[in-house]
Amino acid sequence: MAKRPEIYVSVDIEADGPIPGPHSMLSIGAIAYDAAGENMGEYSANLETLPGAMAYPPTEEWWKGFPEAWAEARREPRPPKEVMEDFAGWLEGLPGTPIFVAWPATWDFMWIYWYLIHFTGKRTFSEHGIDMRSYAMGMRRKDFRHAGKNYLPKRWFSPQSHTHVALDDAREQGELFMNMMRENRVNKKD
Repeated sequence: MAKRPEIYVSVDIEADGPIPGPHSMLSIGAIAYDAAGENMGEYSANLETLPGAMAYPPTEEWWKGFPEAWAEARREPRPPKEVMEDFAGWLEGLPGTPIFVAWPATWDFMWIYWYLIHFTGKRTFSEHGIDMRSYAMGMRRKDFRHAGKNYLPKRWFSPQSHTHVALDDAREQGELFMNMMRENRVNKKD
């Protein structure tokens, strides 16, 4: 049986609080890339808030600094179950094994995993994920604190700006990851 190629799925979410359940995921943006960096498809959706969930006051205050992004995250929200079933179907339709990629993966994966399990019962990513800052730490051979974006070479960055709109930010970080991965493969020592 042939192995399925890895598909790197850059995911960004926006939320109204620090954890899923008591608070809600507001939007998902995801872009799938093959190992060569080709865009294999995009996914974007806004979600209705969870029944009984409340926005976290410090997060509400933070959102006030990004009114355009807030308006975009609240445009045409759909029921979470519908969105997560649609997202899981999109992931399953990719021509390979989806690998979750984010900066920071601990934040975005927590939300995606919780919502997928809660609304679909599926572990579409299994536990396959790459934290981009940790990847940069390994590439740069630096401590974690010296692997933040302000320490990375400018050549890795996308011209795409960080807007706090999920799909825009998924594209920005996906391009960053693919640039890092390409350079890492060129410098690979077996």
